[in-house]
Amino acid sequence: MKKAVGQIQRGRGRPRCFDQEAALERAMLLFWDRGYEATSLDELSAAMGISPSSLYATFGGKEQLFRAAVDRYLARGGGSMDRIFAEEPTARGAVQRLLQTAADEFTRSDQPSGCMIALAGTQCSPGARPVQDLVRGHREAWQASLQARIQRAIEGGELASDTDAAALATFYVTVLLGMSVHARDGASPEGLRAAVEAAMRAWPGAPRGP
Repeated sequence: MKKAVGQIQRGRGRPRCFDQEAALERAMLLFWDRGYEATSLDELSAAMGISPSSLYATFGGKEQLFRAAVDRYLARGGGSMDRIFAEEPTARGAVQRLLQTAADEFTRSDQPSGCMIALAGTQCSPGARPVQDLVRGHREAWQASLQARIQRAIEGGELASDTDAAALATFYVTVLLGMSVHARDGASPEGLRAAVEAAMRAWPGAPRGP
């Protein structure tokens, strides 16, 4: 009888075969839901439908599996910051769309709530410092990208020349990450969208004319 995908194939000297993409998807969802350190290898192997030895042989261990799961999460691209910034003609429009997209994505019922990059590696023991560095690096990259977009808006005359691009980027990244935590606490998409509207009222006005 032909075995279903995900089952371990047992044969003399043959490697254990499974659908790696499906297994990685399940690992990503578990890390996203529980966080890195709270997710055990036994839970991962059970969710992925493989043995711990197959997990190590294929992914190299828990940390390497987490890194692969983060890459998979980022590749989903539902609210890709770079894509939104490229498509929206103004910085204000880009930030508003980014936050509105996050309000919907963070509260979807078919996936864990919140943002994996914001939640999955914040509370870790010293031994998991590389994992914390990984997700912090992505968050810092988001802030740098947002600051660069705001700086272009200043240089292009959309914002006043004395606008503090770093402070404004920090504010809106803080809103974004806070929305993730609030979504994990059970916030509704409507509640988060209302928060987005409030946050956008803090956007600086256009430069004054001569």
